Amino acid sequence: MKLSEDLAWRGLIKDRTFADDSWLDEPRTFYHGIDASADSLTIGNLAALMLARRLMDAGWKTVLLVGGATSLIGDPGGKEEERELQPREEVLKNVGSIKSQINRLFGGQEFTLVDNYDWFSGVKYLDFLRKVGKHFSMTELMQRDFVAARMGGQGSGISYAEFSYSLIQGYDYLQLFQKHNVQLQIGGSDQWGNMLSGVVLIRKKAGKEAHALSMPLVVDKATGRKFGKTEAGAVWLDPNKTTKTQFSQFWVNASDGDVEDYLKTFTLLPKEEIEGVMNEHHSAPSQRAAQRKLAEEVTSLIHPDSQSGVVDVVTKYLTSQVSLAEASETELREIRQEIGSVSVLPEDVSNFSIAGALVASGLASSNTEARRLMNDGAVYINGQSINREKFEVDDFKNGSFLLRRGKAYKDSVLVELHK
Repeated sequence: MKLSEDLAWRGLIKDRTFADDSWLDEPRTFYHGIDASADSLTIGNLAALMLARRLMDAGWKTVLLVGGATSLIGDPGGKEEERELQPREEVLKNVGSIKSQINRLFGGQEFTLVDNYDWFSGVKYLDFLRKVGKHFSMTELMQRDFVAARMGGQGSGISYAEFSYSLIQGYDYLQLFQKHNVQLQIGGSDQWGNMLSGVVLIRKKAGKEAHALSMPLVVDKATGRKFGKTEAGAVWLDPNKTTKTQFSQFWVNASDGDVEDYLKTFTLLPKEEIEGVMNEHHSAPSQRAAQRKLAEEVTSLIHPDSQSGVVDVVTKYLTSQVSLAEASETELREIRQEIGSVSVLPEDVSNFSIAGALVASGLASSNTEARRLMNDGAVYINGQSINREKFEVDDFKNGSFLLRRGKAYKDSVLVELHK
């Protein structure tokens, strides 16, 4: 299947400046830019990075830009309020973290990694106005979606700094066109206005044609919420911010209405295999075959160092589908990383209260709250609701047990006999 056909089948083409999608089938050089507003990428960033991977695999030369300069201003696209400016030291730290994640994600692939601070740090304000600002009409810029939304009657307004962001991104494209012969920029549809700035600037400054391609923003159809957001916040690629088990469970919990789109967007599976998985899923939706395949593929892509099956098995322990008596030391270590642990001396078991463990682990704020939770049937040991004061030796399986508050496994702690 040609690249243009594959992207169309996956629903990854929204806006483009070229007339015929077959233009994509002749490999050239493209770039995708990411700002370093945090010290980790999220799965929201991952969508466009997977689009980049598809072009890369189709033979396109790849330039990936981390915005050490643009992060100092902040992209106003998709934001209802002005961003708080970050100090240079924080942005520099974030840039280093994002570069490391990109190198891991695209390990073994050929690409060029750049930082736009390298060329912006020496640009003088008056020179920028003359070389770049002169080529943009205020009328045109005011019509950009993100500007119109912020300047409207219900908008919060927009500063000159954020208003200028589109010109800064346009200058990035011009630099990469001149230095790396980049002829295509890709990104989410919320970046369309910014991408057009580069196309316009290259035409006016170099007299050449360059193009842009946007993909639809991924939205949770079940909730209408921006993709990658949960009640606990963003889903990060950094396992220290979103554990491997939490990451896997996000995909396992995908709705039936979303899972096929996610398989197309976030995995490298070919059309035939995705269609096979969906046929299996439709024949027995309760088995969640599509969600399990999605979780397996994306988790192995982002966390390739994870031992095969460990994340899935850990989830089974946390949800009490499998007894802790069967857990290996590797699996216990993963559980500790996932939910934390409390250690008890063997001689203190009979004196260590359940209320005390709930408070010590942060599952309850006080002994009073802990007792109320138990009276309400909201405290579980190894998946069984309990209402008693002390632990019992039989609670321990393999020298440990799971103490949980409520239904969610994330509100659990591993209680272990001290070795």
